[in-house]
Order: sequence, then C-alpha cells, then structure tokens
Amino acid sequence: QVQVVESGGGLVQAGGSLRLSCAASGSIFRFNAMGWYRQAPGKQRALVARITSGGSTNYADSVKGRFTVSRDNAKNTVSLQMNSLKPEDTGVYYCNAVSTQGARDYNYWGQGTQVTVSS
Repeated sequence: QVQVVESGGGLVQAGGSLRLSCAASGSIFRFNAMGWYRQAPGKQRALVARITSGGSTNYADSVKGRFTVSRDNAKNTVSLQMNSLKPEDTGVYYCNAVSTQGARDYNYWGQGTQVTVSS
C-alpha cells in the first residue's frame, strides 16, 4: 500500500509565491516519476510539472519559467516551487507518483491541496 501526502497549499495574492511538498511512502521503494497535476474549477485534471528519477523534467507551457519541480529520490519526496502566481493558477493540486512494475505503470495520487490566487 502506498500513501501520498501533499502539503503547502493556501491563499496568495497574484505575483506571490507558494511551495508545495509531497511525500510518498509505503510498499514501493522507487517511483519512476513524480509530479503535480492541477484541477481548476470546471476543468479536467492536467499536468503541471513532473520529474523522473533521473532528473528529467517537463512542464505545462503555462507555468514554464515560473514553476520549478524538484525531488529527493532517497526520501521519495517531490516539491513544486511556484513563483509569480496568477489567478489562473488557482485549483486543487494533486501529487502523483508513478511506479513501473513489469510492463505496467501504477499511478498513486494524493488527496489534493487547494491553491487560490487572488487578483
């Protein structure tokens, strides 16, 4: 069993910064990729940023240059530093951890943390 727990959401004014953190624990020792997804009101959950165990990253176009994802492989933690926040960054942020077992990927999700950016 795997637990994924996020922290760090909150309310911030436009132009401000927030840092989200996530820890994955349990029966999986290694996650190939970890990252963050966002679900805005009335929209589907979408990728914000992800990072592989080798350090490769990819970002949604809307956050490039403003957000930075990082991870600690030994601790199975991932963080998202969000700068120059905009109202359109508002949503529930979910941490995701992917484990590959054999030929199959298993996705594990946190419960989500609310980020609200006021204009």
